[in-house]
Amino acid sequence: MSRSNKKGPFIDQKLLEKVMVQKKNNQKEPIKTWSRASQIPPEFVNHTFSVHNGRNFIEVFISEEMVGHRLGEFSPTRTFRGHGKVVKRLISKT
Repeated sequence: MSRSNKKGPFIDQKLLEKVMVQKKNNQKEPIKTWSRASQIPPEFVNHTFSVHNGRNFIEVFISEEMVGHRLGEFSPTRTFRGHGKVVKRLISKT
């Protein structure tokens, strides 16, 4: 179920404040965050975030195509190691 339109999108206020301070001071260092549920507003474009995936931080550079998505979408929590191996089976007489 999606969030109510009356409430608007969820944007972490501390994260937004950090971005505004960086814009004011013309800084470009990554912002460390655990807020994977925060949506990406247009103010985040051209900034880098270090998004926590449960084990480590993954750096995500925000572009215009990412606006409206959530930060957690770009920091995968699981590593895909492939499907099961194909093993050659030996046929033995019984």
